[in-house]
Amino acid sequence: MREYLQFYIGGQWVDPVTPKTLDVINPATEEVCGHISMGSAEDVDRAVKAARTAFETWSCTSREERIEVMERIVAEYKKRYDDMAKAITEEMGAPSWLAQRAQAAMGVGHLQTAIEILKTYKFEEDRGATRLAKEPIGVCGFITPWNWPVNQIATKVAPALATGCTMVLKPSEVAPYSGYIWTEILDAAGVPAGVFNMVNGDGPTVGAAISSHPGVDMVSFTGSTRAGIEVAKNAAATVKRVHQELGGKSPNIILENADYQKAVGGGIASVMVNSGQSCNAPTRMLVPHGRMDEAIAIAKATVEAHDVGDPNGNAKMGPVVSEVQFNKIQSLIQKGIEEGATLVAGGPGRPESLDKGYYVKPTVFANVTNDMTIAREEIFGPVVSIVGYETVEEAIQVGNDTEYGLAAYVSGNDPDEVRRVASKLRAGQVSLNGASPGMMDPFGGYKMSGNGREWGDHAFAEFLETKAIIGYTPT
Repeated sequence: MREYLQFYIGGQWVDPVTPKTLDVINPATEEVCGHISMGSAEDVDRAVKAARTAFETWSCTSREERIEVMERIVAEYKKRYDDMAKAITEEMGAPSWLAQRAQAAMGVGHLQTAIEILKTYKFEEDRGATRLAKEPIGVCGFITPWNWPVNQIATKVAPALATGCTMVLKPSEVAPYSGYIWTEILDAAGVPAGVFNMVNGDGPTVGAAISSHPGVDMVSFTGSTRAGIEVAKNAAATVKRVHQELGGKSPNIILENADYQKAVGGGIASVMVNSGQSCNAPTRMLVPHGRMDEAIAIAKATVEAHDVGDPNGNAKMGPVVSEVQFNKIQSLIQKGIEEGATLVAGGPGRPESLDKGYYVKPTVFANVTNDMTIAREEIFGPVVSIVGYETVEEAIQVGNDTEYGLAAYVSGNDPDEVRRVASKLRAGQVSLNGASPGMMDPFGGYKMSGNGREWGDHAFAEFLETKAIIGYTPT
């Protein structure tokens, strides 16, 4: 049983102003596996004040000083790597293989990437007599989700540290263990007091306090579009910078000449990774009407080979994160059936062999039209909708016919055609023929998928202000 009842403020573990605890539920067993304290606006205020005090000195540190601190964090992270992976499996149900190879790996990956960028990043540039100086924006508030918990913490904290910012983090209260271990890592690494602070709590209380606090200069939020809108509203009164990485309903356009075994099978399997709980998952598969039957057969075979079970075992897919998510996914699967989509595999309820845990059947619908609920709403579960099209132009139109624009996917054997289709898709990241993103590739969305970019050098810009010093160089 894990007990995490203190917050990290000003370099110290401190009790909350008002004691209040929350049960943490293991999604594989539906049993209480630990407790955390829930914070208040008063806790946030203490953390912001600590961050503001620390900003006076941390913002003036040299590149070399920040690199040294971040290298110590990497060293401490590696010591706790297995602890981090096990915590992620326990808190949100990622299979142990996924937690080890991907979930925990992203934390150290973003840190190492930020260090390499920092070594050569140009914080100053001269244009004639004017010097452009890029300076840390100030105190940052971070509100992070449960689906890739340490990844989303690291994508924000690493570039913020590198650019000289200080911060207050609210990890997800649904999956809080990785955030506590991350905090213990930074404490052990000797990050100066007040540079990094952590307060747990829920969105309406702690999240709102962070996003509305006048002492916070920018807020970075990852989560649902609905919650992102609330963050932006709360931030508006203080005119702070708002960075958001929100929802997605990503199209996966498979062209007539694609390798269907690879493209369809790979597309289905990629949605099932992390139990469909990835905002960039290719959940709308678009195939020509004439190849619908072939796509159905491949999708069905792929799903039937996808075992679901104990995340501590060898199963490819574990549970979804919570009862709330389980019920939402179940209702949307039922909605797909009611609206007339063809159920290819999966469906309502748990897999037959499982009577406990928030396990969802890997599910595929075919003959979906883009006006159906399952084609419009982000399900955030292991559910794929296959939509038919007549022409490539229609596929592009349908692909773009969504309020989201986080990611898109295109497969085909003609490189020029694949690139042309990619150029027409309104999404922040487009993957061609199953290519995987690298650590330097910017990540973020168009439309209601958010604003700003994370990952690599693009992330640094989110945490910097630009000052034009005119007449810096005498002429």
